[in-house]
Amino acid sequence: MHTETMTATDIAWQEQAMCAQTGADFFFPEPGSSVREAKRICELCPIRSACLEYALIHDERFGVWGGLSEKERLQLRRTRG
Repeated sequence: MHTETMTATDIAWQEQAMCAQTGADFFFPEPGSSVREAKRICELCPIRSACLEYALIHDERFGVWGGLSEKERLQLRRTRG
């Protein structure tokens, strides 16, 4: 994460995120663990698209962001080219 370049405005959306109320355990599971519960929570989140865009812009490599796993985000980056 590039914290030195982030401003309060850049991360203000996080206060509205459903993950902010549930805790990081679902979104950063142990390797090989299921991300099904995190994705279910993301589906209900009103700011899912902002979360996904943030993860793509900041090259987040771990966890579930915007309803996508690490592998899914990598695949999306490749298709966006």
